[in-house]
Amino acid sequence: MKRPAYASDKVLKEFIRTALEEDIQNGDHSTLSTIPKDLEQKAQLIVKENCILAGVELAEIIFKNFDKNLKVEIFIKDGESAKKGDVAFIVSGKARSILSTERLVLNCMQRMSGIATMTHDWDSRLVGTKTKLLDTRKTTPNFRVCEKWAVAIGGGTNHRYGLYDMIMLKDNHIDYNGSITNAVKMAKDYVKKNKLKLKIEVETRNLEEVEEAVKSGADRIMFDNMDVETMTKAVKIVNKKSETEASGGITREVLNSVAKTGVDFISAGAITHSSSNIDLSLKALKI
Repeated sequence: MKRPAYASDKVLKEFIRTALEEDIQNGDHSTLSTIPKDLEQKAQLIVKENCILAGVELAEIIFKNFDKNLKVEIFIKDGESAKKGDVAFIVSGKARSILSTERLVLNCMQRMSGIATMTHDWDSRLVGTKTKLLDTRKTTPNFRVCEKWAVAIGGGTNHRYGLYDMIMLKDNHIDYNGSITNAVKMAKDYVKKNKLKLKIEVETRNLEEVEEAVKSGADRIMFDNMDVETMTKAVKIVNKKSETEASGGITREVLNSVAKTGVDFISAGAITHSSSNIDLSLKALKI
């Protein structure tokens, strides 16, 4: 799949730089003290449990950012199914470079593969419906680019990336402001004044707020922590005047029933904050 725009070369280079600085600082002394400078070796990425693999492209970028002469032979691409025992890729080049980047590659791939696997599983429960599965901003600080990317690899759809690319008026915004009507009007005025192209989404907690959000002209209306019966009524109230999104308390078991209410989107923080890492290993292949 094509790399998302937010995972730009500039963003990834900075992420890799800070991650390696955190790990290596003044030197990978274990490697520097025991591995000859010019020793060339290979290592294979072994999959240790069934999964949807993610982070392969990132792994190659990490290797080459650290040492442009490292070579990566890829056998399983991002988004493809992998089985226990599969070899995803072989990296070859300076042994020092392989060892110094090993943990960063594994940390990223294990986390990303876990998210992609869970996302793929959840998204499969929406087959036959028009509803799309969204992620949220419930991500690990400074690791959002990888977690959002993993959602996309797993077949999910990215919600807003941050606070800057969509206006979302949540319960606290509404409570602080005083009303949905006033908050949406102010948001629209702000967008117009600053010549921004931003959608305005409103979080609602009951059918009265849904009705108010529709009248306010919000681009998308979120149904927060509503049961299926209430959401079904809410979708009818909106009547396609806005996009609709179900959120709050979403579990794997309720995905299909929520989708059948007719909502356009289901957002779930669980796919980024509650997925389990996939067991992967980078093992030496002596030349």
